[in-house]
Amino acid sequence: MAIAQEKMTKVCVFLERYALSPTPLNYQVVYTYTSQTNLELNKALDRAIAVEDNIDSVLIEQLHAEFLNTGHTEQVNMIQNVDGVISSLSQNSQATEKQIIRFAGQVSECVHSLDENNIEQSRQALEVLHNQTAELLNQHKQFKQELSKAKQLHEKTKKQLNQLRKQHIIDSQTGLYKRHYLTQQTQVWTNQKKSICAIAIQIDNLDHFTENYGDIIGEVILNKVAKQVQKYVFQSGLPGRTAKDQFTVLLADIDPETANVIAEKVRNGVEKLRFVSSKTGIKLPSIGLSLGIAQHLQEDDFNQLAKKASHAAFKARSLGQSSYTAGQ
Repeated sequence: MAIAQEKMTKVCVFLERYALSPTPLNYQVVYTYTSQTNLELNKALDRAIAVEDNIDSVLIEQLHAEFLNTGHTEQVNMIQNVDGVISSLSQNSQATEKQIIRFAGQVSECVHSLDENNIEQSRQALEVLHNQTAELLNQHKQFKQELSKAKQLHEKTKKQLNQLRKQHIIDSQTGLYKRHYLTQQTQVWTNQKKSICAIAIQIDNLDHFTENYGDIIGEVILNKVAKQVQKYVFQSGLPGRTAKDQFTVLLADIDPETANVIAEKVRNGVEKLRFVSSKTGIKLPSIGLSLGIAQHLQEDDFNQLAKKASHAAFKARSLGQSSYTAGQ
């Protein structure tokens, strides 16, 4: 009991230190961390703390997805196995149907080319064979019906698993990708030897909206900016939410200059947004954005790339620029 109490105290201290709400997910990750039962999770969180990453609920959710949520992998494996079984059944069904049709044709030819000697006996034998063939065809028809039911069940299961997958990789509040999905995609593109750029989009005054107009207005601002980000990078990149008030866009095979053009389109789109309080009619302040651009180096992982882009966004804000590219 004393050990459990000590761990609980450490968890509460950690949550308070980083202003994390005591949600079940946050508590699970921090409890696992303080218990030191998952070495890889501890390494990742220690590394984030060491480089002074923003330890918020978005990062905690990424750690949960990468190191504690094994159910998603099992679900994906399951649907792949079901896909394989259904595909195999379909191929076998088609091959069997062809064989049966061919066999029935051969029987029919035999019926019409009977020898005159012992014709009655031959006819009876072929009649039995013909009946057996009809029964076989009927069994095959029933098999196809069962296969059709299996396919319908498979499609239903696939839709359910796709919905679970969507919940796993999509941030429910903004509709953008979660941080851990961007982490995975960065590794995929790195393995494919693709050049990668990242755009960090920081909402400078989100806290101002929340503190002065309430949480609902803060969420509206967040969602409106997210939709603008999605609108301008939907065809060219992967937009994700990487912090409470920050988005990161991954771009493959795009140079920093082109990334800067895309960043400016996002800025212009957000600047056109206007908000008026429905209660008071007061015009709300415009949304302030800081944009940072960073190019991926081969040794970088997503966290390093996102951090460089985030620092570039901070640099842009401190210099009063619309955007800043890391390494300039």
